[in-house]
Amino acid sequence: MATTLKDAVARKPVLATIRLIVPAGAARPAPPVGPALGFYRLNLMAFCKDFNARTQKYKAETPMQVTLTAYKDSTFEFVVKSPSVAWFLKKAAGIETASSRPGHVMVSSLTLRHVYEIAKLKQSDPYCKHMSVEALCKSIIGTANSMGIEIVKDL
Repeated sequence: MATTLKDAVARKPVLATIRLIVPAGAARPAPPVGPALGFYRLNLMAFCKDFNARTQKYKAETPMQVTLTAYKDSTFEFVVKSPSVAWFLKKAAGIETASSRPGHVMVSSLTLRHVYEIAKLKQSDPYCKHMSVEALCKSIIGTANSMGIEIVKDL
């Protein structure tokens, strides 16, 4: 992909890339958000308002992954990703922690329908849009096996 001189000039110089996990609808200028953004002199309140508006459709306390790109002119952009597959699997299985010995000790079991529902939710992520539902399901099943969660056809 060839970039033109106009594209190179239009790009802003990046100061930092910040990755955070923030509860849905609960971004406040307190830790972990405040210190991370304050260090780069970014507008905390603008981030909090925008993040809370984008995540209001999710249940409160859902851990959202945020990748924030800070530019040298004190502006920023951010992408909100859905919670991790492990979080979805724990919620669906109704467990607090995964197995301490996956492959030997199974802590719970889920159906293929659960896996399919998680795959549909994850497909809305910016980095998973190009993946088929089948590929996402295989990935989720692998994660479940590594957590000690058995995937069965029917419960």
